[in-house]
Amino acid sequence: MTGPHLGTRPAAWTAAIVLSVTGSAIAGAGTAHAEDIDHLTAQQIADRSRDALLSAQSLHLSTSGDLGKGSTPMSLELTLDRDGNCNGSVDLGNSQGSALIVKRGDDIWIKPDADFWKNQVPNGGSAFAAIVGDRYMKGAADDPRLSALTRTCDLNTFQKLVSDNANDDRGTLNKGAKTTLGKASVIPLTRMRDGATLTLDVAATGKPYPLRLTIEGNGADAVVGFSAFDEPVPRTTPSPADSFDVSALLGRSTSPV
Repeated sequence: MTGPHLGTRPAAWTAAIVLSVTGSAIAGAGTAHAEDIDHLTAQQIADRSRDALLSAQSLHLSTSGDLGKGSTPMSLELTLDRDGNCNGSVDLGNSQGSALIVKRGDDIWIKPDADFWKNQVPNGGSAFAAIVGDRYMKGAADDPRLSALTRTCDLNTFQKLVSDNANDDRGTLNKGAKTTLGKASVIPLTRMRDGATLTLDVAATGKPYPLRLTIEGNGADAVVGFSAFDEPVPRTTPSPADSFDVSALLGRSTSPV
């Protein structure tokens, strides 16, 4: 019996938006400073913002929208940390399904909705859904069938992606006038690339965390939000009564499927 390939597309979507936006908007290296950044250049602000992001021990990541070029709009709400713990949800968009995700230590729980079972597991999805019911599927984090979700839950993976792709500096980086994002004072940095406008809103006071990344134009309209820096991931996990063993449902796996 072949099981669902959980998480492959949302993980790829998240990687794509980070490569398209973060890698080209944040570049350079240095030391993050808690300072007034009004008088810094666009590049200096970008350097400090990148360092602040890479220094975070945990954060909340929110993504939504469409990267264009035939991509499917997706959304992700996830609190994650460097220990690989996470708690949140992913929505594949266009009624293709959504799932709740919880990872703590060596265990991971996934709770797909009816649309997910129907569209992502066309062969046997309805049977799986009937067996699992209103419970989470629980598995080992190192189960290859769950590896994409496990990687998505690890802040180290996300930060490495940012670091490894921080030298794409195509287009001029421009600094805008200080403005507000919610209750936060921010300085926007913008760059044009491939017919789209990339904007990074950086906290103007305190540690210069990136608070929002957007990409607009050429068919794209997507947003990545960052918040809850260094706040702990919720420790609550589904109870045994609310969990169903992935291995009991799909059989044991020792290799990718």
